[in-house]
Amino acid sequence: MQVIETLAQGLKREIKVVIPAKDMEDKMNERLADVKDKIRINGFRPGKVPAAHLKKVYGKSIMAELVNEIVREQPAAILSSRGEKSATQPEIAMTEDKDEADKILAAEQDFEFTLSYEVLPPIELKSVKGVKVTREVIDISDDEVNEQVLKVAESARSYESKTGKAANGDRITMDYVGKVDGEAFEGGTDQGAELVIGSGRFIPGFEDQLVGVKAGEEKTITVTFPADYPAKNLAGKEATFDITVKDVAAPGKVEINDELASKLGVESADRLKEIVRGQIESQYGSLTRQKLKRQILDQLDEMYKFETPASLVDAEYNGIWSQVNNDLAQSGKTFEDEDTTEEKAREEYKTLAERRVRLGLVLSEIGEKAGVEVTEDEMQRAIYDQLRQYPGQEKQILEFFRSQPGAAASIRAPIFEEKVIDHLLTEIDVTDKKVTKEELLAEEEGEAKAETKKAAPKKKAAAKTEAADAGEGEEAAAPKKKAAPKKKAADESAE
Repeated sequence: MQVIETLAQGLKREIKVVIPAKDMEDKMNERLADVKDKIRINGFRPGKVPAAHLKKVYGKSIMAELVNEIVREQPAAILSSRGEKSATQPEIAMTEDKDEADKILAAEQDFEFTLSYEVLPPIELKSVKGVKVTREVIDISDDEVNEQVLKVAESARSYESKTGKAANGDRITMDYVGKVDGEAFEGGTDQGAELVIGSGRFIPGFEDQLVGVKAGEEKTITVTFPADYPAKNLAGKEATFDITVKDVAAPGKVEINDELASKLGVESADRLKEIVRGQIESQYGSLTRQKLKRQILDQLDEMYKFETPASLVDAEYNGIWSQVNNDLAQSGKTFEDEDTTEEKAREEYKTLAERRVRLGLVLSEIGEKAGVEVTEDEMQRAIYDQLRQYPGQEKQILEFFRSQPGAAASIRAPIFEEKVIDHLLTEIDVTDKKVTKEELLAEEEGEAKAETKKAAPKKKAAAKTEAADAGEGEEAAAPKKKAAPKKKAADESAE
């Protein structure tokens, strides 16, 4: 087998592989010899079929198997022998001419194919002793803990049916049918829906018109969907909702005590406060971690400048660009609305893609040299977290991870990256700085605004506990897709 380098330009490589027809024929004859005793052909005793006849009957199919095996196995072996790592799966090109292909399968012509790929650039690691970062930390006040515990208590508030008119804060149980231009629209119908008046969960004007209704009453409400409503067929349109009130219930008194804790599955009110405090600390800790990581990556970006594989950059850029356009489509905005142009945005996102790829390669090299590994237990926990997000689809998701090699890699990569950051934190200069909650969040918001101009849109980190999120209402924790009058999820989480 001949391996001939035909292109070495920057990171691009092209390799021509030639396997003489005689070598291919010898491999075929060896394969035929191995199977001759197992083949059954009418008119011949087992093992007595003439080699020429075997070759005539099975020669081409065995040659096709050999070609497939070579194309499948040799690229990795060739790169390994050259001491190279391909940035992506090498592209393989073979003849598309039918006559030439037939000659190759008949061992009358050399088998040739070409490998095209980009190599991963060599990275000479630099010392990180000069890297300095500031870790912002805050003290969680008792008042903040009590405030969040109160929200938890409100989420677990009991309601008692009443005969009078509904007031702000009462819970309404209702059936409704939404219509646009007199026609019921998809997702606009629900039965037994519960809504606390004043929670702000439904579109503007909906809840206000429920004030004063009684159980058993039927009422038609007219509202206008917001112009930025996610469902484009409803955005900005006037709609009516035919409502049947099934029940009106007044809120019970909110008390933070052991009884409340027990209702939430916790042994005591003090333990509930401990849990809430831990959740708040975790949320703020995540925010601190994000900012700390950004400082590290910014400095690594300044330290390392090298050519990045175009294939990796293009793949990263395409992912970012797709997300950007999806976000614009959902919001109904244009690049002009974001004070930029498509051309300028493309340039900025291409730069971002290059940065991400470069830093990814640097972190990978640092992790490899430091012996950072992702354990099987860590992978299992990460996959379990994925399963929890999609109840009822566990089997399909597990099958997806088993059948798609890249799926496991997508789970492993962020774990590996975080472990590399942990390793770096043991080697760089970290200074703790106490800040207030307002300082931590205000600075983050400012950075987020700057980031949106150069990066794919991200959700703003909110320092809320899981319990606090639940405190916005039971429905907020599990919004129903069919409840059309609800506001979009982004609006709910921002409140």
